[in-house]
Amino acid sequence: MWIITSFIGFTLFVAAYSWYKVRGQDLSTSDGYFLGGRTLGAGVIAGSMMLTNISSEHLIGMNGSAYKNGMVIISWETTATIGLIFGALYLVPRYLKMGLSTIPKFLEMRFDRTTRSIAAGLLVFSFVFTLLPIVLYTGAINFEGIFDLSTRFGISQEQSIWLLVIMIGLVGGLYSILGGLKAVATADTVNGVGLIIGGLMIPILALWEIGNGNLFSGVDKVYEAAPLKFSIVGAPDSVLPFSAIFTGLMINQIYFWAMHQSIIQRALGAKDLAAAQKGLLLTGVFKLLVPLIIAVPGIIGFYYFGDAFYDNQDFIYPAMITQVLPTFFVGIFAAVFMGAVLSTFNSVINSAATIYTIDIYKIFINKEASEKKMVSVGVLVSSVVVVFAILAAPFMAYAPEGIYQLLQTLNGLFFVPLGTIIIAGFFFKHVSAAGVKVALVAGMAFYMMSELFVDTGIHFVHIWGIMFVGMIAIMYLVSYFYPVEKEFKIQDVEVVDVKEWKYAKAVSVVLVIVTIGIYVLLWGDPH
Repeated sequence: MWIITSFIGFTLFVAAYSWYKVRGQDLSTSDGYFLGGRTLGAGVIAGSMMLTNISSEHLIGMNGSAYKNGMVIISWETTATIGLIFGALYLVPRYLKMGLSTIPKFLEMRFDRTTRSIAAGLLVFSFVFTLLPIVLYTGAINFEGIFDLSTRFGISQEQSIWLLVIMIGLVGGLYSILGGLKAVATADTVNGVGLIIGGLMIPILALWEIGNGNLFSGVDKVYEAAPLKFSIVGAPDSVLPFSAIFTGLMINQIYFWAMHQSIIQRALGAKDLAAAQKGLLLTGVFKLLVPLIIAVPGIIGFYYFGDAFYDNQDFIYPAMITQVLPTFFVGIFAAVFMGAVLSTFNSVINSAATIYTIDIYKIFINKEASEKKMVSVGVLVSSVVVVFAILAAPFMAYAPEGIYQLLQTLNGLFFVPLGTIIIAGFFFKHVSAAGVKVALVAGMAFYMMSELFVDTGIHFVHIWGIMFVGMIAIMYLVSYFYPVEKEFKIQDVEVVDVKEWKYAKAVSVVLVIVTIGIYVLLWGDPH
C-alpha cells in the first residue's frame, strides 16, 4: 500500500508543478509549442537533456549489460563529454546564429530541400520504430518488476507488460501534446533531481548493507566477488572494445549530443548562447556521475544474485530496487522512474512532431500554414506517433543481446549516416548535395548488409567508423563530378544573444581531464 501511495503522490506532484510553471505559456505559436518560447535557462536545459537521455532503456538496459559485462559499458556515458563540449563550443553557437528550430533545416540551408526532407523522414522513422518502443517496453518491465501486477491481477506477465505499455504511452502522450516542450522540460527538471537522489540511494544502501555499515568495505566485497567487472577496458571481443572509442563511438557521441533533435532541441530553445553552453557543459558533469546510477547497481546485482539473471539480464535492476530500497521509497523511486520514462518518451514525441510539422508539412503539404495550424498538426502527429510506439513496444522482448545493445545497434543505422552528413556540411565546404545523397544511401546500405546479411566479425561500433570514412570518400568523389554551386556562409539572424559564456572553454578543459582520470582509475586487465 505504501508503495502505491507514494508512487501516486509524487507523480501527481510533478504533474501539478509542471502545470503551474507553464500555465501562462503561449502555446499557440510554433516557437512556443516546439521550443518553449526560446526561454529555457541552463538548469532546465541540463535537467531536460539528462532526463531525455537517461530513461528506462538506460536504467534497465545498461544495468543489465553491466551485470553481465561489467564497467566496460560505461564508455557509452563517459565519452559523451566530448560530444557535449563539441556542441557547446562549436555547433550550438552556429545553430543559434542561424535561428534553427530543427537540425534538418540546416541541411536545406547547406545543401538543398531534398536533403532536409530525407533527414527529417529518417529521424521520424527512427523515433517511431526504435527509440520510443524500447523506452515503453523497458519502462513496462521495471513497473512489472516493482509492483508485480501480473500476480496482483491474476494475469500473465506478457499481458501485464502490454497494459503497462499502453498506460505509459497514453500518459506520456498527454504530457507532450498538452504542454509542449516547456511542460516536458519543467517536469524533467523535477524528476532529474529525484532520479539522481533515488538512483544514488540504490548503490549506497546496497554497499552499506554489504559492508555492514561501511561503504568502502562494501565496495571491497563486491570487487572481490567479481574483480574483472570493474575494468573499463574492453577486450577486442567484448561487448564494447576499448578501441571503439577512437572509431565509431566518437562519431555517435558527437551526433547524439550535438545534433540529435530530441536532445539538442533544448539548446535551440535557450534564452541565449551562454545559457545553452552552461546547460550542455552541466550535462557533461552529470554524465560523468551517471555510471553510479546506470552501471554500478548492475555489478552489485551480480554480488547479490550471481548469474541467476544471465538469461534475463534486463530484469536485474527491478530486482535491485526491491532488494535495497525501503518500501516507502520504492514507490517514490518508481514515480521518479516513471518521470524518466515519460521524459524520454515526451521529448521524442515532441521532436518527431516538430520535425514533421516544420520540415515536412510546412514545406510539402501546406506552405501557407498558420502558426495555429502548425501547432494543431503537431498535436495530431504526436497522437499518431504514440499509437505506433505502443503497438511496436512489446516486440522488443525478442532482443537477443539485451535491450541496450539492440538500441545502440539500431541507432547506428540512423545516427552515424545523419551525423556524417551534418559534419560534412560544417567542415567540408566542397561537398555537394549530390555527394551527400549518394553517400547517405550507400552508408545505410553498407550498414544493413554488414549487420543483417554478412557476418564481418567486426564490432558494430567499428563498422560505424568504417561507414563514416567511406561516406566522406563517396561525398568527395561524387562532388568532384557534381560540385557545389554556391559556397554556404552562416548568417546571424539575431534571434537570441549569441555572446559566449566566458568560462565555457575552461570548464570544457576540466571535463576532458576528469574523463581521462576515470579511465586511469578504472584501467585494468579486461581478461
